[in-house]
Amino acid sequence: MMIRETPTKLLLLSLLVGLCAGVAAVALLKLIGFVHGLIRSGHFIYPAVGMLISLLLVRYVVKDNIGHGVTKVLLAVSRNESRIKPHNMWSSLLTSAVTIGLGGSVGAEAPIVYTGAALGSNIGRMAKLSYRGMTVLLGCGAAGAIAGIFKAPLAGILFTLEILLFNISMSSIMPLLVSTLTATVVSYVFMGPQSPFACSLAPFNMGNLPFYLVLGVFCGVMSQYFTRFTLWLEDRLHRDLRSPWVRWAVCGLGLTLLVWLFPPLFGEGYESVGELLNGGVFNPGSDPNPLMILLRSPWGMPVFLALVLLLKVVSMTLTNAGGGVGGTFGPTLFEGAILGFLVARIVNLCGLSLPEQNFALVGMAGLMAGVMQAPMTAIFLIAEITGGYDLLLPLILCSTVSYGVTRTREKYSIYTKRIAQSGDLLTHDSDHAVLTLLKLRDLIRDKYPRLSMDDTLEDVSGVISGSTVAVFPVLGNDGRFVGVLEMDDIRKHIFEPDKISTLKVKDLMHSPADIVYEDERMEDVMRKFERSEIWRLPVLTREGIYLGFISRSRILAAYREELKLITAED
Repeated sequence: MMIRETPTKLLLLSLLVGLCAGVAAVALLKLIGFVHGLIRSGHFIYPAVGMLISLLLVRYVVKDNIGHGVTKVLLAVSRNESRIKPHNMWSSLLTSAVTIGLGGSVGAEAPIVYTGAALGSNIGRMAKLSYRGMTVLLGCGAAGAIAGIFKAPLAGILFTLEILLFNISMSSIMPLLVSTLTATVVSYVFMGPQSPFACSLAPFNMGNLPFYLVLGVFCGVMSQYFTRFTLWLEDRLHRDLRSPWVRWAVCGLGLTLLVWLFPPLFGEGYESVGELLNGGVFNPGSDPNPLMILLRSPWGMPVFLALVLLLKVVSMTLTNAGGGVGGTFGPTLFEGAILGFLVARIVNLCGLSLPEQNFALVGMAGLMAGVMQAPMTAIFLIAEITGGYDLLLPLILCSTVSYGVTRTREKYSIYTKRIAQSGDLLTHDSDHAVLTLLKLRDLIRDKYPRLSMDDTLEDVSGVISGSTVAVFPVLGNDGRFVGVLEMDDIRKHIFEPDKISTLKVKDLMHSPADIVYEDERMEDVMRKFERSEIWRLPVLTREGIYLGFISRSRILAAYREELKLITAED
């Protein structure tokens, strides 16, 4: 039985969730480092190996689809009452550590968010919390995971508020604060005080603001490419290569080639980001790769970076489609740094002198704001993990412009686009959020006696006289729904004895004003009620099997109860 949680209980549980999420974040970072340490020469062949090991673990140990962690968390909140399977407390962590540690071109952030959210969900379930309480703890786990992996408590809270829990109430901020603070402390204890992206930045110059604005425009355009091409390529690979083994072979071969030609595509790419943030550039050294020669010429460097920028999306998608487990968060930061550096380098080659490391940092926030459509998270995450608060003004400018440019063509983020298409996305619109959470099957009533279309009024008079309902479903000889018979249709014939023995149900029945199907979205159901202007509608399966009726009053009552749950203040 679910019970209403007290503020004190919720705070204590959020402390536990933050502790567990922090430990999980540290464990993931340590595991990635350990696996990466096993790599020797010929590193470009390892990503395919990591994908294969991850594929085997998922198919034969986990036996569940655990990709797209952030999207799965959103679906759990909207579809599954914030319940996440217990295996997700470790499965995403283990498989992503293998994938990324062996060089998969993805990020660790989405898997750790899924892990943290699963910890919060399952702790809430064991504590027998209500849907609202479980949702808050789920958010605490996700926020704690981000805080733990980046040592950025504020970014963890903003990530949860902007991306995951659209309709969380202000009374739930305190558990989020407790969780993120706890996870950050755990990360500091085990990982040390150093920033994930220590950098040496040049002083901020107001005269460079127009160039940051231009960078924001480029970030917005790049965000649209990132989102659309990623989703298109992944769908294409799964549609054309249905066998997981064939898909692994094709994706593994493609990724191996890309990593050999463009070594920065190996792994998360955070080492390359660190170089750019400290004023360095990629060093070709004695690499025999012919494309690395581009790095030795002034204009060859931008060409090489532009190719890396475009192909990171491909390498990331190949990794995930081929069986690897990882997210888009890390690649977004990588591409943002590349794009910012690239814009500054091209301007400098034209005779100006822009601080390239500053633009790399601001580009990280700009691309993140566009791809994730979470500008506040982008601004403060980058400021927290780099110590770049001196660049707060360009961070805000670039992120805002990028977000605005992206929204002109893309209404949804890379995490929410597919969910929005299926109608399961929770938004800041309370009406839409509540309707999304309502389950049609829970509201169907089957108290209406079924009539056969070939029965006479005399045959069904006993059923009708003994019932209190005003409408009856009519079924055909094959048991499928064919229409409805209302009391108004019968009343005028009750006192005509010569007719009740000859009139059949099919002579009096009529088609309903509309029909609701069991898999329809609640928003569509409400539109049908508004269009038909009647009080109840029949619910059928797609095969035409009658399930019951749904009434407008029952939906409104459920709506009020759900609204109380998601907006309740302690």
